[in-house]
Amino acid sequence: MDVCKTIDEIRGVIKAYKKEGKSVGFVPTMGALHEGHLSLIQIAKEQSDVVVVSIFVNPEQFGPNEDFENYPRELQSDLDKCESEGVAAVFAPNRDDIYDEKKFIRIEVDELNRNMCGGSRPGFFEGILLIVNKLFNIVEPDVAVFGQKDIQQFLIINQMVKEFNHEVKLLMAPIKRANDGLALSSRNKYLSNEEREIAPGLYRTLTYIEKQIRGGVDTPKLLLDHQKSELEAKGFKIDYLNVFDKKTLQPAKVLKKSEEYILAGAVWLGKTRLIDNFLIEL
Repeated sequence: MDVCKTIDEIRGVIKAYKKEGKSVGFVPTMGALHEGHLSLIQIAKEQSDVVVVSIFVNPEQFGPNEDFENYPRELQSDLDKCESEGVAAVFAPNRDDIYDEKKFIRIEVDELNRNMCGGSRPGFFEGILLIVNKLFNIVEPDVAVFGQKDIQQFLIINQMVKEFNHEVKLLMAPIKRANDGLALSSRNKYLSNEEREIAPGLYRTLTYIEKQIRGGVDTPKLLLDHQKSELEAKGFKIDYLNVFDKKTLQPAKVLKKSEEYILAGAVWLGKTRLIDNFLIEL
């Protein structure tokens, strides 16, 4: 497995792959790899000849009071996991390799970032698009795999691919969960033992709401309000809990047959932010 620290190194490795006629699958990550990330790698392996994984904690997607400095960094462990999964190359650059000291050009997002995670994290998706755009230009993958847990991210990146004419096929992998339903996340490491016992409550809440919607509830406001109160009573602080139109990412007040929706929630449990979602097609 090649481990590349610079842009020139990874470009040289990928140029060699492509000279051999190999297709490149790509899994961009911030490291602290868990079974969810490994499932993305496995899908990329199925869809391409060689897999490249990037490991880079992107400062541009963290707000001033967020956890950039404390975000888990476990490079050697991540490299071991990548090698075990048969990854061909890992791109693990330093900040100075990716960003100049001063940036003159930025990417803006309109409408698609107003709700869900974008509503409470200004600049978050602009930072994600900046790094993903850079990585696509550096790696030039044929296929890139992202997880459904970050569904708003996937849909916004998909829009960027269309509007910027990136020649890459995007795939969205299902959410990988613990046995009790909690969506796997690198930030789950922040949970205390007591919080970890409570954390699957978000998944159970979404499961209940989904069942009610599939059972005929088409104006979910009262249902959602009640479930927010239930979560708060268990110790969660609500960022959002709502049903969103999959195309526009706007809250859906009335649900219609033959439409696709995202039932999504983000909550705080102590110092840990948890997100989860279900896709619902009526």
